[in-house]
Amino acid sequence: MAVIGELIKKALDFTGRIISDPDPVEAQKNVLKTLLETAKLTAFGKQYQFSEILESDDIISEFQNRVPVHDYDKIFGEWWHFLLEGHQNVTWPGGQSYFALSSGTTSNSKYIPVTDEMLGCIRKAGISEIATIGAFNLPGDFFTKQILMLGSSTNLIQKDDHQEGEISGISASNLPTWFGGFYKPGPEIAAISDWDEKVKRIAEEAPNWDIGCLSGIPSWIELMLKEIISYHKLNSIHEIWPNLMVYTTGGVAFEPYRKSLAKLFARPLIYIDTYLASEGFIAIQKRPETSSMALFPNNGIFYEFVPFNGDNVDENGLVKPGGTVLSLAEAEENVEYVLLLSTVSGAWRYMIGDTVTITDKARAEIKITGRTKHFLNVVGSQLSVNQMNDGLRVIEQEYDVVIKEFIVAAVHRGDEYIHKWFLSCDKSPDKVKVAESLDATLSENNKNYKVARSRALKGVEVELIPEEIFYKWSEETKKKGGQVKIPRVMKEEDFLEFAAFVEKNLG
Repeated sequence: MAVIGELIKKALDFTGRIISDPDPVEAQKNVLKTLLETAKLTAFGKQYQFSEILESDDIISEFQNRVPVHDYDKIFGEWWHFLLEGHQNVTWPGGQSYFALSSGTTSNSKYIPVTDEMLGCIRKAGISEIATIGAFNLPGDFFTKQILMLGSSTNLIQKDDHQEGEISGISASNLPTWFGGFYKPGPEIAAISDWDEKVKRIAEEAPNWDIGCLSGIPSWIELMLKEIISYHKLNSIHEIWPNLMVYTTGGVAFEPYRKSLAKLFARPLIYIDTYLASEGFIAIQKRPETSSMALFPNNGIFYEFVPFNGDNVDENGLVKPGGTVLSLAEAEENVEYVLLLSTVSGAWRYMIGDTVTITDKARAEIKITGRTKHFLNVVGSQLSVNQMNDGLRVIEQEYDVVIKEFIVAAVHRGDEYIHKWFLSCDKSPDKVKVAESLDATLSENNKNYKVARSRALKGVEVELIPEEIFYKWSEETKKKGGQVKIPRVMKEEDFLEFAAFVEKNLG
């Protein structure tokens, strides 16, 4: 098997040398042209005159002038609901085989169309991901090991003329045949809908597998690993999977989980970040010398960038009419942007809900900085999730604790506002001192927050709770596992409901 692994590694190395990355800017022009050409006879294409856009000398500018920006509610209300009703040729040629049910943090009921063309793009990106692993200087034997992909159930829901499920389940149910020998937990276990039952079966079967790579959202991967270690009474997961070398993460910021995950391993892993959303496979980390991810500039998605500031984005995290929107060619490095997508699934100038910065424009590399609706600005504090995460890393160092989950909101204290935080914590430092330290760190690193603290934001409170409460709340209000993420910022009404849940479960 080692010989086979070396041959695979050499093939990947050779492929990487002969296939160079395209020029991102030129590739993006071609992608948009292909999208418009393919969809010009759909109802959407006729409404916004794609045929005329294609005749323009500058199709990007013409496209931006004619087609409005959409959030989910707008595009579903005006267009995608027809797809659920069985209509065809609405925003993309043909009908729908799949809808991805979003279980993200901004909505619990999104139906995202997933076309056959998008599945092809996801498979192409997946192959690129395997080829990318070759850049991380792994031994040849690694390429004969198995990959455990912890995602949602592949047992999709049949509804009339289409199937529904989370994107990880849809993707896993459409894996290429040749990948079957490498894929774990295998189709039978992957089809289990109940999270606890699925993890129990994985723990039972784990000794029979030779896992070299893990893939999944960090919080659920960690819970799975803890279950396996407990079930087999291990000191680390490497006792049962000695060849585990790589973890491809995604879905949420990884850094909060790095410290606690490391305790489950006997030696360090290589971490590779990915960006797979219900709307498509957007980016992957291609180089070991950076944690940034490279966009796929020629794989069925056209990207646009809206500067994330008050001139362009309203208090609800939506792009304002007439806001500045830039193509990849026009966007700049180290500026925070709201990301828009136009895709082969019939999303057009669609707000995916994430904010990013471009870290290397020539390589089309980005970092996710947060969510448009997880932006705390009720009293002008202008705190992004990225800034919150950075502040909590300082708290971890100062108090020697691990903080993986948190939820924050601006809540009333009489006629004034404070920021109230619930933090998961593995120890019990003084919560008043933690609040003071967090407040000082955020004031030092965010001038808007510092100004808010001198005016409308009158205080900061912190409650330290076990991380299990976050997961129990997720299980009872959403569901457990798969692509489910813990929200970081809540509106006051929702936050007070969460606070009541915490009090009940602590009591």
